[in-house]
Amino acid sequence: MWKIHNKLLIYILWIMEIRLVSSFTSAMLCARIPGLTPAQRHMCGEMPDALIALGEGHQLGAQECQHQFRGHRWNCSEVWQRNVFAHVIPTASREAAYTYAIASAGAAYAVTAACARGNISTCGCDVRHKTAPVAEGAPEEPWKWGGCSADVDFGMRYARRFMDARELERDSRTLMNLHNNRAGRTLVKKMLRTDCKCHGVSGSCVMKTCWKSLPPFRLIGDKLMQKYQKAKTVQAVKGKRGLRLVISRKKHTGVARAPKPVLHWPKRMELIYLEASPNYCERSLQAGSQGTAGRICQHGGHGPQSCDLLCCGRGHNTQHIRVTKQCRCQFRWCCEVKCDECDESYEEFTCK
Repeated sequence: MWKIHNKLLIYILWIMEIRLVSSFTSAMLCARIPGLTPAQRHMCGEMPDALIALGEGHQLGAQECQHQFRGHRWNCSEVWQRNVFAHVIPTASREAAYTYAIASAGAAYAVTAACARGNISTCGCDVRHKTAPVAEGAPEEPWKWGGCSADVDFGMRYARRFMDARELERDSRTLMNLHNNRAGRTLVKKMLRTDCKCHGVSGSCVMKTCWKSLPPFRLIGDKLMQKYQKAKTVQAVKGKRGLRLVISRKKHTGVARAPKPVLHWPKRMELIYLEASPNYCERSLQAGSQGTAGRICQHGGHGPQSCDLLCCGRGHNTQHIRVTKQCRCQFRWCCEVKCDECDESYEEFTCK
C-alpha cells in the first residue's frame, strides 16, 4: 500500500515540477518581449499560448492597415515598427483612431481563431449555439447548430484586457483610445457569419448543420475604413462621473437667442478623434509622419496616389527603367522548358 502512495506522491511532485518549470520559462520569455506593460507581462505569464495569437493579430492589423492606406500620404508604415505590441501615434488624429481600432480587431480576431483551432488551452468552440427543444406539434427546423462556432466573446474579453492595459491615464487621449479599441473588437463580433453544411443522401440537403465563423479579415478592414471616413471629432467635458468625450454641435433655437451648444455622445461603433490630421507631407516624428519624399506615385491619376496629391505640390522625378524578363516559354520533350529573353521598358515616378 505504501508503494502505491509513494508512486502517487512522486507523480504529483513531478506534475508540480513541470508546472513550475513551465511557469518559470513563461516568465523568462515574457520578460524579454519589448513594449509590454506590467499588466500585459502578467497576462503573458498566465497564458503564453494566447500571447502567440496576439502576436499574429498584431501582424494582421499591421498588414491590413498598410493595405488600406497604401496609396495615402500617411501609409501606416512606421507605426508598427518601434515595439512588438506598441502602435503609438503622438497625434490624436483620425489615423490614430483607425490604428487602434484595427489593432484591437486583429487581437480579438486572432485569439478567437486560435481558440477554434485548439491552440489555446483555456478556450475552444462556443457551445452556446445549441438547438433549442422543439415544442410539441411544432414543425422541426431544417437545420441545427453544430460544428465549431467561433468563441468570439472569449477573444473580445482577452483582447480587451490586453489592449486596454496600456491605457493607464484617465485623460481625453486615453478615453479616445479605449473607445476605438472597443469599436474595433466589437466589429469582429458583429461581422460573424453563419456557415452551413448539407447532410443527406446523394448530395441532397435534408438537414443542414450551421455554425458561426469569422469572416475574412479584409472585410473587417474595409468596414473600419468606411468608419474612418465618417469618424467624428470629439472633445472632453467634465461630468459627474469624471471626464467624458462628446460631439459638440450647435442648435439654433431662434434669432434673439444665442446658439446653445447641444452635447451628443458618440455612438459605440463610431471611430472618434480629438485633433485634426497633419498634412503628412514632410517628415515629422512628433506628428508620426514619414513624409512622402521618394514615394512612388501615379502620373496623371486622380486618386490619393496621384503625383499631384501624394507629392504635395513639390513635383516628381521620372525614371526610365529597363528590365529583361523571360518570355515565350515552351516545353520541349523531354524534359526542358526553354524561354526567350524580352526587354521591357517602363517609367517610374517618385515624389521629390
